[in-house]
Amino acid sequence: MNTSKPLHWTNVLGYGVGDVANNFAFAMGALFLLHYYIDVVGIPAAAAGTMLTVVRIYDAVMDLVAGRVIDRTSTHWGRFRPFLLWGAVPLMFLSVAVFSVPSSWGADAKLMYAYVSYALLGTAYSFINIPYGALATVMTQVPRERALLGASRTLMAVCTFSLLSMTLGPVASSLKGPALQTYLTQFTLILAVVGVMLYLICFKSTREIVQRAAEPPKLKDSLATLLKNRPLLMLCASAFCMLLGYASSGASLVYFARYELEDARQFFMVVGIVTLSVALISAPIVPMLVGYIGKKHTFLLGLAVSILGYSLLYFASGGDKAWIYASFSMASFGVRIAMAIMWALEADTVEYGEWCTGLRIEGLTYSFFSFTRKCGQSLGGSIPAFLLAASGYIPNALGMNEAARESILRAVAIVPALAFLTAFVIMLLYPLTDQRFAELVRDIKKRRQVSACNVE
Repeated sequence: MNTSKPLHWTNVLGYGVGDVANNFAFAMGALFLLHYYIDVVGIPAAAAGTMLTVVRIYDAVMDLVAGRVIDRTSTHWGRFRPFLLWGAVPLMFLSVAVFSVPSSWGADAKLMYAYVSYALLGTAYSFINIPYGALATVMTQVPRERALLGASRTLMAVCTFSLLSMTLGPVASSLKGPALQTYLTQFTLILAVVGVMLYLICFKSTREIVQRAAEPPKLKDSLATLLKNRPLLMLCASAFCMLLGYASSGASLVYFARYELEDARQFFMVVGIVTLSVALISAPIVPMLVGYIGKKHTFLLGLAVSILGYSLLYFASGGDKAWIYASFSMASFGVRIAMAIMWALEADTVEYGEWCTGLRIEGLTYSFFSFTRKCGQSLGGSIPAFLLAASGYIPNALGMNEAARESILRAVAIVPALAFLTAFVIMLLYPLTDQRFAELVRDIKKRRQVSACNVE
């Protein structure tokens, strides 16, 4: 399928470090932003939940705008790589600003600052994350290499998640008020400097080899291609459910550790170690599974393991730490498999769209995929806030009432279990197998050869 030389390990690793930088902005928000807004800044839970939902939906719309801009971009560096340079500094600066709400401001001013700073961060993130994700579609068309790229970015993202969890989890639970605010500002500033350097490494290590027509596609034709892309629509629906569940669980972990286990420092150390361990185990397993059972069934396997893990986590009552950690490990392992292969599946839908209509729209395809994922993230990340508000949760209280405790258990386990189950059912009907993908690529290449001959 791909007649160019195979990807070198530096290409795969260099692509992956880009997601480390991405997660300096994304994972910080997913893990600690809800806790920061409610317990540090003092924004009421319901207002924080509404703000996160509104801004994340805005972010999702900005993904579509970014995708359209990217599809119309052409430079001597390529179509996607330049955005890693242009957007690095603004994104990293705004990631610091989000966690630096002025403590001396009034309640309304703090809320407005949160809206504006988080919305700007989302805009900057769209114009880096969309071209970064679409970049994998033009680096190779070999299924195993695409699986390697997906595994690389997933492993790097998990390493970042684990680092942040082990570093900030205990701090977020032990420090409060001005002391935590100062720590977060300084910590995000360090991440910003490192993040800019990582984006530069990603830019230098990657390549764009899959070509398309030089003329940018019209918006009407691009939208028609999206609507005809059945595998993409099904994958987007499945990813929406996945990210809804994953975001709900992630946003609840601080509260789960503090009130359910009453040992946040140990919990976040274990979570970080478990998450990193399952990532290291799953990274080499995913390409092997793809070789044996294909991308679709590897994805389904990951979803099934996650469903079982989250279900067991809910029933790990009475503070049984062994059960809790085992359940969390199982859920994390399934999530890592599904997340790793999800990117390769998205890349394949680009070829399906091109096969259907003759248009290759990597930017808009990935941005539409990201749009649905962010909609899932926005809803899932806000669910704990609304559940807490409805339960009568009191910030920084020594104890938690039974209603609040149950709301956290639902957000951390039941919501993701049901969401992943829905994703599993959707993907059972997914039509684009690896064999079918290979047929599409051959057809596309034949069409291009015929077209080239006709031009000559």
